[in-house]
Amino acid sequence: MPTHRHPGTLISDHTFRVPLDHADPTGEQIEVYAREVVAAGAQRESLPWLLFLQGGPGGRSPRPVGRDEWLDRALDDYRVLLLDQRGTGRSTPVDRHTLPLRGDAAAQARYLAYFRADSIVRDCELIRREFLGNAGQWSLLGQSYGGFCTLTYLSYAPQGVREAFVTGGLAGLRRTPEAVYRAAYPRVQRKVEAHYTRYPQDADTVRTVVRRLREQEVRLPGGGVLTAEAFQTLGMLLGTGNGSHTLHYLLEESTLPGVPFADAFLAQVERHLSFTGRPLYAVLHESIYGQRSVSPHGTRWAAQSVRAEFPRFDVDRALAENLPVLLTGEMIYPWMFATDPALAPLAEAADLLAEREDWPDLYDPGQLARNEVPVAAAIYHDDMYVDTGDSLDTARSVRGLRTWVTDEYEHDGLRVSGGRVLDRLIRLVRGEL
Repeated sequence: MPTHRHPGTLISDHTFRVPLDHADPTGEQIEVYAREVVAAGAQRESLPWLLFLQGGPGGRSPRPVGRDEWLDRALDDYRVLLLDQRGTGRSTPVDRHTLPLRGDAAAQARYLAYFRADSIVRDCELIRREFLGNAGQWSLLGQSYGGFCTLTYLSYAPQGVREAFVTGGLAGLRRTPEAVYRAAYPRVQRKVEAHYTRYPQDADTVRTVVRRLREQEVRLPGGGVLTAEAFQTLGMLLGTGNGSHTLHYLLEESTLPGVPFADAFLAQVERHLSFTGRPLYAVLHESIYGQRSVSPHGTRWAAQSVRAEFPRFDVDRALAENLPVLLTGEMIYPWMFATDPALAPLAEAADLLAEREDWPDLYDPGQLARNEVPVAAAIYHDDMYVDTGDSLDTARSVRGLRTWVTDEYEHDGLRVSGGRVLDRLIRLVRGEL
């Protein structure tokens, strides 16, 4: 078990062999990696474990340097385990190089079906039993999609959970993919309009950029195609605390005299849009809403099909009617698998996943209504990524769950609050507030 020191922390590496399909424990095995972090000087103390479930899907765990971000607060009370969820980071990888080795598109899709929250929770349970024994319990901290995983954990393996903290991640328990996106587009429009109010000049810059993209093909440094619709997805930035400012600074470098687009601008755009480092995010994004009892028809590229109901997001209409061009948010579209070289080899498998009709249910509303695990959740007042109304409905459906609704932070509050968000949730669970 390799161990090394950072300022104020001791870090140990752990690798686990887990079944690809937990229903077949003697079948194919994959690796799952986790990083243990403990405060310097506390390594021999009997501290409770806190398992961190990262956002995504397809997001690797944080790579901390010392007691940074929320870890500073967590390490006061816990031994922390940062999990690279299956398919991410140092766990057995899933990308354009490895997935085609599985065989044809149908074989690839079957493989990818084992990378949702239900399998992640079963991995966690195997790891918990190895660390703590069958009767041991640990605490959970779920950020965004990690909160979705936490709800799955509380649904199917609550016996392993001592307490749970959720930040920006209370999913709608019975929401179809179409309903998720029907609620999302208006939220995104509000964020974009707020950005144009803050930076009025950016509306003209965006119009200039998308008009040029309609007139000529533009390639990103890595070979991807920058279409007008791809450029719109930069609206994803607007769901974080400093995202509006990040977008503004990017836009102000979009042109140079004598060239259509500055190289530095295209490099920044590619950094935000490419899925090279997180292909599972694109491939599985709509699958995280698939539940046979809720959406028996599958997900079927719900963000794309619902988009037609919101014509204000149409680029050509905006240009023709001299309207501000609206950007989009956390939506995955099938055309991304043609414009992004990291996704192109995965396109057929992604289509098959979109058509799949038998996704197992991820949540058990009955079990959640009987929940006995102490749970506290931070709900961000106008979260662009997770609908506040859905989160409040779910909070009312989980017995004993305590909420903190705040407009002080955006979706990334856990990361940027210097531990204040986590501290508030810990105090809520302990009955101190």
